[in-house]
Amino acid sequence: MNGSHIYVNGSGEENYADFFVPVYSSSEVLERLSWRKRTEEQKPYKAMYSSLIGGITLDQALMVIPIDDHMVHRGHGVFDTTMIMNGYLYDLDSHLDRFLKSALKAKISPPYPPKTLRNILVQLVAASKCKKGSIRFWLSAGPGNFLLTFTGIAKPIFYAVVIEQDLHQLSEGVKIITSTVPIKPSKFATMKNVNYLPNVFAKMEAEEEGAYSSIWIDEKGYVAEGPNANVAFITKNKELVFPLSDKILEGCTIKRLQLLAQNLVKKGVLKSVCTRHITLKEAKNSAEMMYVSSLLPILPIIEWDKQCIGDGMVGELTMILSDLMWEDINSGPEARRICVPYNLGE
Repeated sequence: MNGSHIYVNGSGEENYADFFVPVYSSSEVLERLSWRKRTEEQKPYKAMYSSLIGGITLDQALMVIPIDDHMVHRGHGVFDTTMIMNGYLYDLDSHLDRFLKSALKAKISPPYPPKTLRNILVQLVAASKCKKGSIRFWLSAGPGNFLLTFTGIAKPIFYAVVIEQDLHQLSEGVKIITSTVPIKPSKFATMKNVNYLPNVFAKMEAEEEGAYSSIWIDEKGYVAEGPNANVAFITKNKELVFPLSDKILEGCTIKRLQLLAQNLVKKGVLKSVCTRHITLKEAKNSAEMMYVSSLLPILPIIEWDKQCIGDGMVGELTMILSDLMWEDINSGPEARRICVPYNLGE
């Protein structure tokens, strides 16, 4: 029998006197999942690949992973993200390389060689028909038990999902705070793993204070990074500075920006580009500040702990750097942009 009986206690709170949980057949479970998809707001998930089934599904109701997957119940997994812009995958190889480095650190062996993983991701985007958005991919220790380690598990699993998003250049500045959430140890900060609870808390802490996000400071007092983005500064003498810390995840977009910014040094727009330690005091006294990450790729920061950065306005050099990044995304070299074969299989 399905249903429940509810009574109200003296304080006005509802309580369940009885609650009968139905037992569904396989077909009924699939129907319930499909029903949820039909009744809920449509999600922008266009396609999913899973090496568990060895293929792609376009049905959002079937974009699921096993509950005994060690990425779910132990957080033993790594991930990465790449932008899709106007039918091109931007900088996929850099992200895939970082992904494999994270996997090595996490002691997870991919089920396929790098070229096969790359091919799967390109075919997944093609099947999704998505022209603008992102592709997120994960490597899990795999399903098979609820133990702490993955001993006895057949093999790791590769997952990927294409998400349709309206990605565009960001020109409005945001406010941030210094995070009080403990920073991750170097071993975990430099590995892009799915253990993101500190990152979640750091973002939530900022939102609770009316800010966009936050910045971590390491135990030596040097600026590290944000919960899901690197950070960069322009000093008052026009030096572009990227923080140096062993608590920072290697940023693919940062590396690309460092290279592109050298053109501004040659033109005399910037004095120099460097990576060095930067204290909280020096950082707050910079002329301009920005978040740098794959899907932003640059987001101006105008206030930190209620203190204006520079004149409190979006910086001119920040937007020049943003223009450089977007030009690279939209019309950069072929080595950085993979044309997605959307007519594949037709």
